[in-house]
Amino acid sequence: MGHQWRTEPQQKDMRTIWGNAGAYRRLDYVTAWYAKAIDYIGETKALTAFVSTNSITQGEQAATLGRFLIDQDVTIFFAHRTFAWESEARGGAHVHVVIIGFGVGNVDRQKVIFDYATLKGPPQATTASNINPYLIDGANVVLPARASVPEGVLRMTKGSQPTDGGHLIFTSEERDSFLAEAPQARDWMRPYVGGKDLINGDHRWCLWLKDVSPSELRASDAVMERLRLVSESRAKSPTASVREYARTPALFTQDRQPAVEFIAVPEVSSERRLYIPMAILSPDIIASNKLQMIVGGSVYLFGLLMSAMHMAWVNQICGRLKSDISYAPSVYHNFPRPAGGKVGGDDGISKKHHAVVEAAAESVLAARDNHPDATLADLYDPLAMPADLAKAHAALDKAVDRCYRPQPFPDERRRFEHLFALHEKLVHPLTARA
Repeated sequence: MGHQWRTEPQQKDMRTIWGNAGAYRRLDYVTAWYAKAIDYIGETKALTAFVSTNSITQGEQAATLGRFLIDQDVTIFFAHRTFAWESEARGGAHVHVVIIGFGVGNVDRQKVIFDYATLKGPPQATTASNINPYLIDGANVVLPARASVPEGVLRMTKGSQPTDGGHLIFTSEERDSFLAEAPQARDWMRPYVGGKDLINGDHRWCLWLKDVSPSELRASDAVMERLRLVSESRAKSPTASVREYARTPALFTQDRQPAVEFIAVPEVSSERRLYIPMAILSPDIIASNKLQMIVGGSVYLFGLLMSAMHMAWVNQICGRLKSDISYAPSVYHNFPRPAGGKVGGDDGISKKHHAVVEAAAESVLAARDNHPDATLADLYDPLAMPADLAKAHAALDKAVDRCYRPQPFPDERRRFEHLFALHEKLVHPLTARA
């Protein structure tokens, strides 16, 4: 009851500030205080600052709040980037926060950004010419939620969705039990992998009956019973398109399975990891709708996405599911490649740099193979990562960095600032200050 009592007044307060356009549903409650402070300051020279959850400077929230701040002619004159703030509540939990100091109009002060090498470490101050909504030294621009795919970029899509009531999907134990009853279905069983399955190694199985003839299906009572249950489940769906698929229970309702290798990207990954654990999978492995795919993605592209450069982009641009990274296709499609022509193109990369990144990515895959009993969760735990894999990733990071510029990047913030400037240069921004 207490939780319900708090939630409804907060939602009403958010609607009072942001209206009913839906933005308030995507913003943390603290952002309402920004709006009220800006309204209160008005035309004055007053300044204010708030300690806020760091999520307001990441992903969709940064874009939504950032557009508002830019439209209101807000100037951020100091910012503490993410650090851990110990809660005074019982239990001593800590939250990840930022501190943002701002005014309306021109603020005649030196702008300063405070970075933290570790979440609980001391701040390190650097001056900035401008501090934008992502709390970096960059133009007042927010990234668009891109719907279209840039020219020359391989599309990222979700995997296939069965909408089967659970009757086409099996755990390993369920698969063994089913095959004991229907051994002829062995050739129709395919590994079925979602994001969690990929990371944790708990692969499931599915009945993939796309090219199986009706006579073969009818020869198995166990398979036919499964199809009857799928058909009944779909027929009860409130969605018309799903009800249509009750007529073809042997098929997934959404079949996006490629005929070639693909780069598999988990939809959700722990923020603790230095890299999102991705993989290159064969077309015999069925990707679920909880896995993002880049069909035909090369080893070079895999290396680019497994680098610290890409993670600098991810950590700032990705949305969050609780505190975990929630990867969306727009993050990948907006990611500036180290190219001279357009976002996503490989043109502009010398054959030498391309080959070095590809070789470094191959070394990462080889280092993984040295630990066949370890899951990706094991390999990419920041405390348990094997030395050979850590060394391979360090070499890959260096190779990718050099594709962007000859000088090394001192930290993640400088990587993101470089990427942000490149994106601004190559893509028309959605919102920008004149």
